[in-house]
Amino acid sequence: MSNDYIFQGWMGLDPSAAEGNMKFQSFDPKTWEETDVDIKVTHCGVCGSDLHTLRSGWGPTLYPCCVGHEIVGTAVKVGGKVENGIKVGDRVGVGAQSRSCLKPDCEECSSDQEHMCSEIVCTYNDQYLDGSKSYGGYSDYARVPSHFVIKIPDAIRSEDAAPMLCGGITVYSPLKKNGAGPGKKVGVVGIGGLGHFGLLYAKALGADRVVAISRTSDKKADSIQMGADDFIATNEDPKWSSNHARSLDLIICTVSSSNMPLQKYLHLLRSNGVFIQVGVPEESMPAFDAFALISKGVKLGGSLIGSPAEIKVVPASAFLIAPNTFDKEMLDLSAKKKVKPWIEKRAMKDVNKVVVDMEANKARYRYVLVNDTSAKL
Repeated sequence: MSNDYIFQGWMGLDPSAAEGNMKFQSFDPKTWEETDVDIKVTHCGVCGSDLHTLRSGWGPTLYPCCVGHEIVGTAVKVGGKVENGIKVGDRVGVGAQSRSCLKPDCEECSSDQEHMCSEIVCTYNDQYLDGSKSYGGYSDYARVPSHFVIKIPDAIRSEDAAPMLCGGITVYSPLKKNGAGPGKKVGVVGIGGLGHFGLLYAKALGADRVVAISRTSDKKADSIQMGADDFIATNEDPKWSSNHARSLDLIICTVSSSNMPLQKYLHLLRSNGVFIQVGVPEESMPAFDAFALISKGVKLGGSLIGSPAEIKVVPASAFLIAPNTFDKEMLDLSAKKKVKPWIEKRAMKDVNKVVVDMEANKARYRYVLVNDTSAKL
């Protein structure tokens, strides 16, 4: 079936793309299958992963590459075997994953952990089984398998929903899985795109105390407004790790630095506390003393994005069967608790300037590209 639209977007052709040198050109989307959805992109969040990939920071990038995995838009073509009841005209979104094996005997896919499947295909800079490439949302159109296409609830605006699909779920998932809620004291390291979501969701989940941890106090006022009860500025208090020792049950670390003071972060945990790393440095993680773990029974782990089941709205039929789960998934919780990310809308045509600003840490706290061919600022 022919289309009356062209797949084109802002392409990274070499590592200089991260310096604002992407080129607008056409690309060949994945081979069409009846399980696919074509999306006219209206909004796309700008994630730190985009910059890492554009400059080949995590390994060689499959240039030409169109990044962007916080996609919201309108379904313009749906296959005859689509999942999730998606219809032409629906407002939908896609996060960082576009495929897993989905085999019944896959331990991960059969237990709502598709993001841990060994056959994962990322929304951009990856390849499908037939060799066709995945391209992201810095574009006019995106083609994605329907299992990973999420309907966006009416209560959430497109520009707010977009960054939730990667930035939001990346912190929501480990917060929920590790018991953030009443009775828990939660710390969030790094108050940027991911970290600000950490504060918002820790508060929305009902944590007793939420602590923002950053190098300086520049973001203290914003963090308090986002829901933080306390703020630790590690460069401004020489005794911060001892002054706040054994004060937190759970720490979500969003920073991507190989020089972070990991040993001191672990000092902040109470007995049986949990430290979860979600930021991905381009170099190795820093070393730490084993006694930081064993002396208090501390657990150190990591988390990668989240599954479609953790993102999507629970259907009304599921609510009738299991009402206690209704407000537990991210988009449901966001709508119910009126979680609103701190975003700045930028025109997609200005994306080369946007990525430069992102690299300069100017985002407060997430840039969202608005495709001026599909939506208005």
